[in-house]
Amino acid sequence: MAEPLSFVRRRIQAEIDQLKKILNVPVEVSDPSLSHFPIEITITLLKTPGPYLKDGKISTRYTHRLKLILEADYPYKKPTVHWLTPIFHPNIMPPHEGGYICTKILKVWTPNSTLTTFVQAIITLLANPNPYDPLGNDACLMSAQYFAKHPYKPPSIIPKEEEQ
Repeated sequence: MAEPLSFVRRRIQAEIDQLKKILNVPVEVSDPSLSHFPIEITITLLKTPGPYLKDGKISTRYTHRLKLILEADYPYKKPTVHWLTPIFHPNIMPPHEGGYICTKILKVWTPNSTLTTFVQAIITLLANPNPYDPLGNDACLMSAQYFAKHPYKPPSIIPKEEEQ
């Protein structure tokens, strides 16, 4: 059951505004007029800790980018998500392996779900890798093995160079 495109555009604009206001995240929209579908929304998470592999060691990255792709039948069809930055996480594929995200909120997406609650769930997932439900690619399986033995504990203090 698709909504009229004018309704879909108003809803998407309201959700983009909510993302900016509530989560205070930079948001780029492929078509700011929201006239051409699919609409690609690139979100940059700042000051958000998440694990990644750097020079063979587990480190923490504080800036992450992801792309949401919304079709004209949004919100009845959930967004497609692609992770765009390096990551070492059992539930988020690195970009070179597809960038897919395994999060419960996508599995239970309903027309009442919003982009803000979805991005909030990703922020939570980022800091809390679940090694017992990994995606099936090599990088996710390797990170699942690592985090099953060494649970990820995000730093509570963001380094000065990451605060900008």
